[in-house]
Amino acid sequence: MGIDLSIIWFTIIIFATLMYIIMDGFDLGIGILFPFNKDPVERDMMVNTVAPVWDGNETWLILGGAALFGAFPLAYAVITTALAAPLTIMLIGLIFRGVAFEFRFKATEEHRPFWDKAFIGGSFVATFSQGVVLGAVINGFEVTNRTYSGPELVWLTPFTLFCGVGLVLAYALLGSTWLIMKTENELHRKMTALTKPLLIALLVVIAIVSVWTPLAHANIMQRWFTLPNLFWFLPVPLLVLAAAWGLWRALQRHAHYTPFLLTLALVFLGFTGLGISIWPYIIPPSITIWEAASPPQSQGFMLVGGLLIIPVILVYTFWSYYVFRGKIKPDEGYH
Repeated sequence: MGIDLSIIWFTIIIFATLMYIIMDGFDLGIGILFPFNKDPVERDMMVNTVAPVWDGNETWLILGGAALFGAFPLAYAVITTALAAPLTIMLIGLIFRGVAFEFRFKATEEHRPFWDKAFIGGSFVATFSQGVVLGAVINGFEVTNRTYSGPELVWLTPFTLFCGVGLVLAYALLGSTWLIMKTENELHRKMTALTKPLLIALLVVIAIVSVWTPLAHANIMQRWFTLPNLFWFLPVPLLVLAAAWGLWRALQRHAHYTPFLLTLALVFLGFTGLGISIWPYIIPPSITIWEAASPPQSQGFMLVGGLLIIPVILVYTFWSYYVFRGKIKPDEGYH
């Protein structure tokens, strides 16, 4: 029995996407949280918690996009055609966020509020666009003769917009719990207080999406609620509730590290639920990973490079987080 390169590459893409959501999620979340904290010193502290690592976080987005292009060119073509507008808006938001991130450190006091607003806007726009893209993928795409044949505004629906709001809340929760882990004293207390309503709001969104999705898509309804699948997949929502309860208890006792770890668990479980809903389709609801795959020779050639570069990315990611571990003090900075 040979090696299934399509499954290997699909796993790599899923891993890269999850790493991006986690790592760039909390620094985008910091931008989303900026309007809730007007103190300039604390804002500097918030940015300084991610200043040494935020550039490397986006490596995973590049890896995932390049892997999709090389390993599943049909999926890349369909998704970029159908979602050209939100993907372009996302990239503009990421660029604007990055420019604002660097320029606010060097700006005069008179100009810094402008760059703060740019940081907020870029973070919100990029996150909301990613949520819209996620919602559109769940809804699926019309494909005829290996070409996207659906409407131009397939991404502009109530469900996709709601997913955009949901991802904003998820990234904000990642950002607030990251700051709980990386700060202390007044900023730590502010973020602990802010995390509670964010958690409640996100749980409401998860509940609505969990009902909305199977009601709108019969295949997802069948995947989750027929036997024996119901028993196999029931641990996912139960673990979501357990992680949320543990997070709430950790906030009650003003824990430092547990809230972020449990938020990571919530994100992982949400991502797992998405995977269960659409597997094995990389272009829901009709194109599987094998139908969208490039030739095995291409996937094998790419895999050699992937096996070389992915460990390098993992090592420098781990090393950068290790070097800059610990709490951020008001007088510390990496700008």
